Amino acid sequence: MKIKSSLLGEQVIDPNSIIHFPNGIPGFEDQTRFKLFHQENNPIIFWLQSLDDELLTFSVASPALFNINYNLSLTDEEESLLALDNPDDIIVLILLHKDEDDQNQKPTIKGSIKSPLIINSAKRIGFQKVLNNVEQSITLVEHGNEIDVSEGK
Repeated sequence: MKIKSSLLGEQVIDPNSIIHFPNGIPGFEDQTRFKLFHQENNPIIFWLQSLDDELLTFSVASPALFNINYNLSLTDEEESLLALDNPDDIIVLILLHKDEDDQNQKPTIKGSIKSPLIINSAKRIGFQKVLNNVEQSITLVEHGNEIDVSEGK
């Protein structure tokens, strides 16, 4: 199957690798089919490309790379949505976004840890979970080949 992405160009993908978000992602509820891509030389950042809107690509990362470890509890409804048979099939990703720092004129990458993406890797079904008890986000600032992690405001 061929898809188009404004970021990644034309790609050939296996239809069995499509991740379905039955409810979309908040703010993009009409986008339900995505493909996860990675860059060979960058083990940190991945791209979640909408298959229905070539202009919609999210940058995502594994929170474990930043020593963020979730202890998540899923409701019965969330488990049903994910068609979850095995908890080991869960992948957790955080959405990232670029933010211009007006004071220092340095672009930073920020990720909210309050609303991770939860994906059943076996059945490729996902949703975004809003966590009420997490009060901080991370900020990633790239300096050459290093990335500093600090708490966001």
